[in-house]
Amino acid sequence: MSFQPSYFKGTEGAVGLICWFERTESVFLRSNCTEDSKVKFATGTLTEDALSWWNSFAQPIGIEEAYKTTWSELKNLLTKKYCPRTDVKKMEDEFYSLTVKGNDYKTYVRRFQELTVLCPTMVPNAEKLMEVFIGGLPRSIEGNVTASKP
Repeated sequence: MSFQPSYFKGTEGAVGLICWFERTESVFLRSNCTEDSKVKFATGTLTEDALSWWNSFAQPIGIEEAYKTTWSELKNLLTKKYCPRTDVKKMEDEFYSLTVKGNDYKTYVRRFQELTVLCPTMVPNAEKLMEVFIGGLPRSIEGNVTASKP
């Protein structure tokens, strides 16, 4: 089984960052990575702009102190750096206006899933999530989906 890390440059945008989070967490699980090692491992996969950002974060406090940052804290720091509020606002607006284009359900579902990860505060619970999802479906099938009580 491969535990190959995924690299993050800092130029991939919000979706790229979320994908990096997910792939990195997948490696954590498969390799039984301890909490104490997650930040050290994850920051070892940063390159280019993201590595420069990490170095500028770690240098003033020292690398050992920087490695005491939790994985959750690191994710928050990276999100603040690489998902500017203006971008998040655009995604939130897109989230509530997302609809199926033509019969391209696959693209709708994929983008809906991305936006639920990128905008976690937009849907406080599963019921609201389902309501927003159904709201983006064509009216011709919305009733069928609602009747099936997903």
